[in-house]
Amino acid sequence: MNPGLDRRQFLQRLAAVGLLAVPSAAALSACATGGGGTAAPAATGGGAKSATNPFGVTADAPLDVVVFKGGYGDDYAKAHEAMYNKTFPNSKITHTASTQIGQELQPRFVAGNPPDVFDDSGAQQIPYNTLVSANQLADLGPLLDAPSVDDPNVKVRDTLLPGVVDQGTFGGKFLALNYVYAAFPVWYSKPLFDKNGWTPPTTWDEMLALSEKIKAAGIAPFAYGGTNASDYLLDLNLGAAVKQGGIDVIKAIDNLEPNAWKQAPIVTATKGIEEMVKKGYFMAGSEGLKHTEAQTAWVQGKAAFYVSGSWLENEMKDISPPDFTMTAAPIPTLDASSKMPASTIRTQAGEAFMVPAKAKNVAGGLEYLRIMLSKDGAGKFADLTASTPSIKGSTDKVTKKTPALASISDKLTAAGDNVFNWHFREWYTAFAPGPVVTEMTNLLTGRYTADDFLNKMQAIADKVAADPSVPKYKR
Repeated sequence: MNPGLDRRQFLQRLAAVGLLAVPSAAALSACATGGGGTAAPAATGGGAKSATNPFGVTADAPLDVVVFKGGYGDDYAKAHEAMYNKTFPNSKITHTASTQIGQELQPRFVAGNPPDVFDDSGAQQIPYNTLVSANQLADLGPLLDAPSVDDPNVKVRDTLLPGVVDQGTFGGKFLALNYVYAAFPVWYSKPLFDKNGWTPPTTWDEMLALSEKIKAAGIAPFAYGGTNASDYLLDLNLGAAVKQGGIDVIKAIDNLEPNAWKQAPIVTATKGIEEMVKKGYFMAGSEGLKHTEAQTAWVQGKAAFYVSGSWLENEMKDISPPDFTMTAAPIPTLDASSKMPASTIRTQAGEAFMVPAKAKNVAGGLEYLRIMLSKDGAGKFADLTASTPSIKGSTDKVTKKTPALASISDKLTAAGDNVFNWHFREWYTAFAPGPVVTEMTNLLTGRYTADDFLNKMQAIADKVAADPSVPKYKR
């Protein structure tokens, strides 16, 4: 990993990912004197440290919170801020909700005036590796070792679900708290399946056989958003391949190993998608749809399956029919000999909350995250978003679970430790949504064969691996 970037390099990185117009030579020169060095340790506040104030937050210090207002909205953040104010009533909280995180925050980072805690999410987020390489983030290690809000004898790290610490660790430091424990199943309407006597498939052959029945009933087996979200379908080929061949399959891709995209399980699964395209199992016209348009067609009964993350129900709550009963099923394995059980599901701790190293109230930012990770904080999030936070037992206190939340909670319980994820997409901007959406749409429309698609993905990986300017990470 790079030892650190100065402000000139930070500006150049932002410009490279389209978050900042390329600065003039004079502007770069003016900025080149600051930044760099090693990441700042988590600051200690001016207050007295105790079991209930482990970071020594100054009671009347202002707190500046910025959240991404996407599929989860921002009501949950307002609830967490109210909890913070209950502990620190004299703290003035500035709440900012935005869909343009990168555009709004990059000037503040460049000026050395970042918020105290922020949610780096959405299509316009600042790429994690840019913030990490520029040493813009505080080490959240002290948060992991702090006593939890609910039990001072239990550390925060011991309340987190599997993979959360790993997901937010870069170069050996925990820098990002991914708060939402998203799961990535294939979704269907239970009443529709019950009406037709259909059973969710557990193997690829079962999926193909069922798709034929669905198509015969005049319904498209699958829909997808081809203009911006066809990459959701990565879960079909990569997900099935990982379940079939084991976790080392995806580790090879994450580690940029030669020919990782040519591993036998991935080739087999991707050729399976090619076969589905030829048999007409994807809804006609999906190529020209945004994800919300494709999802609308799905909840209207025009397609039977939709592959997406567990935010789907909340995103579609104003459109789905009351009796739709959104239900999750794990991605099918390639066959019954898979190394991982059929119940295995991909999970990803997402919605990355971070504390800037140069924040005015780093201690307050850490305490805000600690409050978010309490059972009350997690319960409020689950209630307001119908989604699962990254905390053990986070939905235990939710008495009125929506169908999708109840379903995904059951699937996570059934999976237990049999979960997996990939990291190459957040580690390397070359795999950002745009390029992958383009390549996957080409596969789903039949413009590419499976081999064409895998050759393209391998070429992207090889280019990243050969570029010495790109910091590399390893699992």
